Amino acid sequence: MGIEMPTGSDPVSVRKRIEAMENLLERSFSVPGTKIPFGIDSIVGLVPVLGDIITTALGAYIVWEAKNLGMPKWKLWRMAGNVGFDAVLGAVPVVGDAADFLFRSNTRNLRIVKKHLDTHHPESRIIDG
Repeated sequence: MGIEMPTGSDPVSVRKRIEAMENLLERSFSVPGTKIPFGIDSIVGLVPVLGDIITTALGAYIVWEAKNLGMPKWKLWRMAGNVGFDAVLGAVPVVGDAADFLFRSNTRNLRIVKKHLDTHHPESRIIDG
């Protein structure tokens, strides 16, 4: 049984895809014995160069989805800046790997998208039961 992802371009479908991507990248695991979350961004980022390219591309996907929502350019630039800053930090050996735990660009970008959707598309809010 796999996870079924919505394929539509409506705000609810886009929100679900962005939330799923952020969860995968930033919070899909936890440090054993703690509640400190981490995701594949931290794991893949350990691979020099290629890992940073992959995680930057996955972060850029969230920005692309936000663009498809028709979000204002200034918000998209802010989101791209978060991804870019994360990519620059990730390029620094050891420091970049530690920064993945502290500067979660995908979580920051999800917050920007949620705030936009809650204001402009309140019907897209998903209430967890």
